Amino acid sequence: MTAVESRPAGVIGAGSGQANSGHRPPRARVMAFVALTKPRIIELLLITTVPVMFLAAGGVPSLWLVVATVVGGYLSAGGANALNMYIDRDIDALMHRTEQRPLVTGMVSPRECLVFGVTLSVISTVWFAVLVNPLSAALSLTAILYYVFVYTLWLKRRTAQNIVWGGVAGCLQVFIGWSAVRDELGWAPFVLFLVLFFWTPPHYWPLSMKVKDDYARVGVPMLPVVAGNQVVARQIVLYSWVMVLTSLTLWWPLGDTSWFYPVVAALLGAFWLKEAHGLHARAKAGVMGAKLKEMRLFHWSITYATLLFVAVAIDPFLH
Repeated sequence: MTAVESRPAGVIGAGSGQANSGHRPPRARVMAFVALTKPRIIELLLITTVPVMFLAAGGVPSLWLVVATVVGGYLSAGGANALNMYIDRDIDALMHRTEQRPLVTGMVSPRECLVFGVTLSVISTVWFAVLVNPLSAALSLTAILYYVFVYTLWLKRRTAQNIVWGGVAGCLQVFIGWSAVRDELGWAPFVLFLVLFFWTPPHYWPLSMKVKDDYARVGVPMLPVVAGNQVVARQIVLYSWVMVLTSLTLWWPLGDTSWFYPVVAALLGAFWLKEAHGLHARAKAGVMGAKLKEMRLFHWSITYATLLFVAVAIDPFLH
């Protein structure tokens, strides 16, 4: 899962890739550590976790279990995000989009960030094992290790398919939500896992199109850096169709929902496809710059995921 924040909270100074380790007020320091967890990304991860718990429970799950899963999920994703910032601090200093991150401004030192990320990762794993169940703990740890070692250290700087396979870490949240309730896995969370898997590239590629010069500057081969807008837009359309069709399989053939979910999924999917095809048409026509309107799909993608999983949470009460 890769919803992207524009400016992390809790940093000072103009940024511009230079550290500022002089004046570091306590409150700003606290906010900087919060920023290391990338709260806005975690918001979307939790939006895809809690509704799955309602689906798994067939109604309202234990409030305590929801709280324990949400807290554990925040600690887990926060630890992984902090470790991601530690590893990427070199390129973050050179990219306009990330030049205000805490390690770049000097609000947090690399050592502090590393210790913070490892600590959150360990605590979250123990938290899940003790307060939720061992299966959820194993899935949480898998998501951390995958995001840090497979995506950040291996894929991100080596292949244009980085975000396709790197998104697996965020998709595991649906398994965590389901296993927290049932202590097992099943076909329903697998379908939602695939929905998020196919959602991630068309969610992130429009943003990458917008800031491709940043990625090109630091040598990160995001697809828009190595391919033209028309190729990227065509890939977005392809993934979008697979995502929408996959989302409907939760209703048929699985039959795990009432009429409500497929209606919402179809309406949301239709609007998504309209935006995706519109972007492809503009790219095919050679439209460049602001008129390409690639960020329309990026912003809609966040709304789509939120509303789709809200429908997942509501549907058990109508089934």
